[in-house]
Amino acid sequence: MTETEKIDEYILAHIDKEGDYMHRLWRATQLHLLYGRMASGHLQGRLLKMLVGMVKPKLVLEIGTYSGYSGLCIAEGLEEGAHLHTVEINDEQEDFTLPWFQNSPYADRITMHIGDALEVVPKLGLQFDMAFIDGDKRKYVEHYEMVMSHLNKGGYILADNTLWGGHVVDENAKDAQTEGIRRFNDHVAQDIRVEKVMLPLRDGLSIIKKK
Repeated sequence: MTETEKIDEYILAHIDKEGDYMHRLWRATQLHLLYGRMASGHLQGRLLKMLVGMVKPKLVLEIGTYSGYSGLCIAEGLEEGAHLHTVEINDEQEDFTLPWFQNSPYADRITMHIGDALEVVPKLGLQFDMAFIDGDKRKYVEHYEMVMSHLNKGGYILADNTLWGGHVVDENAKDAQTEGIRRFNDHVAQDIRVEKVMLPLRDGLSIIKKK
C-alpha cells in the first residue's frame, strides 16, 4: 500500500460513515457500470452533503447524474421542502439510476431528467441556489455559462474533476476532455462575477460563488 493509499484510508476512517445504502450503490456502480470511478464516492459524497447543509439551498441543479451517488448525497443534505433536479444525457443510464433514487429515503427530493442539460435546464424555467457540474468535460464552459444564467445571486457552483488526474499540468496531454477542463479553469479564473477556490480533493473540486 502506498503512502497516498494509507492517507486515504486514514481519512475515510475519521469521517462520517458512508452508510449501507450508499455503500451498496457504490459497489453496484463498480460491478455493473463502465468507468465506476466516476462515482463521487465516500469522501466527496460526505463533503457534498455537508456543503449542501451549510448553504441550505432550496433548489439544486446537477449536471451529470451517472449512477446517482452524488445526487443522493446532495439530497441527503437538503432541508425539508428543498429539491434537486439532476440531468443525465445518457438515456441508457436511467434504468440503473432511477430505481436507486426511487428506493432511497430521499425519493421525494429528486427529479431526474434525461437529455442535454443545455437544452433541458432553460426549459425548466427555474432559478437555482446551487449547482454541481459533473458532465461532459468538453462542454464545461458552456454548462458553466448556462448555469450562471439560472443561478441566484450568492449561489454556488461546484465543479468536479477540475484537476483531471493531473493532466491539466501535463503539457503532453492534448485530448479534448483535458483541453475542456483547462479552458474551464482558465475561464473561471478570469471571471470577475464570481469568487472561486480549487481543492485538490480526489480529482479536483472547484467551489465557485456568484457575487
